Amino acid sequence: MVITFIYTTYMYNGYIFTPVTIMENEAIPLSNVPLFAGLSEKELQAISQHAITKRFNKNTVVINEGDNSDSLYVILSGRVKIYLSDEEGKEVILNNQGPGDYFGELALIDEAPRSASVMTVEDCRLSIISKHDFATCLKNHPEIALSLIKDLSRRMRSLTENVKSLALMDVYGRVARTLLNLSVPEEGKMVVRERLTQKDIANMVGASREMVSRILKDLSVGGYITVDRKRITINERLPAAW
Repeated sequence: MVITFIYTTYMYNGYIFTPVTIMENEAIPLSNVPLFAGLSEKELQAISQHAITKRFNKNTVVINEGDNSDSLYVILSGRVKIYLSDEEGKEVILNNQGPGDYFGELALIDEAPRSASVMTVEDCRLSIISKHDFATCLKNHPEIALSLIKDLSRRMRSLTENVKSLALMDVYGRVARTLLNLSVPEEGKMVVRERLTQKDIANMVGASREMVSRILKDLSVGGYITVDRKRITINERLPAAW
């Protein structure tokens, strides 16, 4: 199965987007993972031979915050959420990832315990590569290290933006920013394809579910968004403030 990644930069109502669209739902090969871009078929086969592919059912915790493990996980199909939680069960969602993304990369660099938990939000197939095998791969292909550093830098910038929004934006601003960041173009409108609950959005923006529910309801009544079976369609540019 050949999977195509489409990168398209465009402007919508004054906002600039560069989404990545995957044209198939089936499992992708490692050759379509940006981290391994540029490797030959022989080199990819060498990595695949050392990787273990496992299936995980929806709502399975793959990694627990504080675990001592040293593997890299590549998502071949399905989606996961990366989150922090406390003893009372309160969650903060740091990121949502899908096919072609990977997690656990920090364990390849240091010896510290896992810094966050990861749970599947759909049935998933994950390719698991041990630290030892990945280190061997880096020795033969140092260009992978550069790809890893670039992606870590991108994630650090994203984390900085998230901290900035938490510190400087009100709840409405954080909700609007989250909807825009998650949306992709579809039939002339912006659509959040992920089936997010109000609780999911609340965990992303650091607010109560009740507050998020009120904001979404107001935006729906105002005609700015349409919520249908947990899909959110942005009908027109969201107000700068509420």
